[in-house]
Amino acid sequence: MEIVIIEKRAFEDFMAEVSLLTEKVNRLCSRKNERRLKKWMDGEEVCRLLRLSPRTLQGMRDKGIIACSQVGKKFYYRKEDVEGLVSEKQEAAL
Repeated sequence: MEIVIIEKRAFEDFMAEVSLLTEKVNRLCSRKNERRLKKWMDGEEVCRLLRLSPRTLQGMRDKGIIACSQVGKKFYYRKEDVEGLVSEKQEAAL
């Protein structure tokens, strides 16, 4: 094993730079995740927003009324599609 000795001040400067870089990476990752999560809603959120039962939402999915993507056993819906259904529902109520 090779041992490298550096001055304390140089080590502290290096660690400060690493901390800044870590913070920047974490901020970028959280922004990306926030953007990605805002575009999709899970079935529970859709049911609550549209006041539907999970079975009714499943029927809408099966009939092609609403598009979805499945990850594992969970279904996700694009926010734009759900908002379109909300506006259709409001127009039908008028």
